[in-house]
Amino acid sequence: MNMKMSFRWYGESDPVSLEYISQIPGMRSIVSAVYDVKPGEVWPEESLAKMKAQCDAHGLVFDVVESIPVHEDIKLGRGNVDELLEVYCENVRRCAKYGVKCVTYNFMPVFDWTRTQLDKKAKDGSTSLVMYWDQMRGLDPLKDDIHLPGWDASYTQAEVRELITAYGELGEEGLWSNLETFLKKVVPVAEECGVRMAIHPDDPPYPIFGLPRIITCEENLDRFLKLYDSPANSLCLCTGSLGCAASNDIPAMVRKYAEMDRIAFMHIRNIKIMEDGSFEERAHLSSCGSLDVFEVVRALAENGFDGYVRPDHGRMIWGETGKPGYGLFDRALGATYINGLFEACEKVQQEAK
Repeated sequence: MNMKMSFRWYGESDPVSLEYISQIPGMRSIVSAVYDVKPGEVWPEESLAKMKAQCDAHGLVFDVVESIPVHEDIKLGRGNVDELLEVYCENVRRCAKYGVKCVTYNFMPVFDWTRTQLDKKAKDGSTSLVMYWDQMRGLDPLKDDIHLPGWDASYTQAEVRELITAYGELGEEGLWSNLETFLKKVVPVAEECGVRMAIHPDDPPYPIFGLPRIITCEENLDRFLKLYDSPANSLCLCTGSLGCAASNDIPAMVRKYAEMDRIAFMHIRNIKIMEDGSFEERAHLSSCGSLDVFEVVRALAENGFDGYVRPDHGRMIWGETGKPGYGLFDRALGATYINGLFEACEKVQQEAK
């Protein structure tokens, strides 16, 4: 297979071991990061060297970083932006030195993702992450003391309010402008290092609490890719994040950007969109949710996709406990399912030749 199957690993504190990950058929790459360094600080080379050695020892390749967080002041274009951008570039260089080929990041204001519950129980007893609008209505982070899943616990409520106000004043066009500044500084460094930068879409891809959201739909992905036209400026195309908006035709988007060779990393997962726009994370199988995972894989296979793929958030099943969405069992099932789809699609292509 052309694509490189990968698995997210949260380092030594992760209850899922590298030994177990290495036992998943077809598993190649580890997706990780240096988690004990704050945004805006340089990653110690010792940490990267250790992670590489740990992966090597289990026959796995540490070549994807998810993620190098972008400091809020870079997104807001304030404070010591130039210094923060220099630190970011240095982190890209250091990752490349230890074999990293793909760096994922996002440009989401304040929150990397938003859910209302991490352990919604399904009829079969499995649990998953969900976002229900009826649990969001009436919440005002500028007035209420809110702690939603996905929100950075390191921020105080006062800091959250200050950030939300600042982003509200910045607006979408301001965020676009600051993203362009980021790309023009970072992507040339990535090109020099042989690294592909892969932006993760907003999750979910529509405004919440009035915060600007820009990596949300085909029109905006087109605009993003034109800001710096280079394979080093690519997408981490997350089917579950973009798929939360019913207006996004995920297989068509995957096909379009795979044809352009502007997808560096695929996050493949399934979600079920409810009538009011709420959504539940589901098992990877197409019939379990709203997304046609077969069509997603076919679009990749038919375009010779050779980037990274990982099964994204899974359910918690078979009594497993741990980081919600990041258990071993359901993600291993997802990886096996995705591997099977790729094998089938590629064999059909070969027979057609």
